[in-house]
Amino acid sequence: MTAVPVVRFTVAGHEAHDHPVAPTIGEPGRRYTVIYDGHCKVCGRMVKMLTKWDRNHELEIIPSQAPGIRERFPWIPRRAYVESVQVVRTRDGKTWQGAAALEELLKTLPKGRLISWLFKIPLVRPLVDLFYRWFARNRYRFGCGEHCQLREADLDYGDG
Repeated sequence: MTAVPVVRFTVAGHEAHDHPVAPTIGEPGRRYTVIYDGHCKVCGRMVKMLTKWDRNHELEIIPSQAPGIRERFPWIPRRAYVESVQVVRTRDGKTWQGAAALEELLKTLPKGRLISWLFKIPLVRPLVDLFYRWFARNRYRFGCGEHCQLREADLDYGDG
């Protein structure tokens, strides 16, 4: 078998991609940073909704594929970005993912507390967690494009 050399291009010290990176909303220093899968159309719809809902400009919303993410958030494992949305509180770095991230966003956004109280009802959080993991595993079946064919449609979280 013959080895084929791989050439990687870099732009300003970062690897160049052959596909555009999803947009970043807001700027660093906002109260929370939301990190999402920039290749996922379902996630893109969530970003549009959050952008409209964030009237107080509390959120910086960035795709996990943006340059410098690993350096900026070294405590978040690479796999976590594929598994779920990540929400980081800027002042102390506290991080939520999955259903917990959605709950924290609801507490932060205008009128979100009208919904977030539901997480205090017994069994609601575990049920939302299960649903979130199921949805995240199957999100590439809900309106994604060609890139989804490159990924496993059913991610294995080892949760049963």
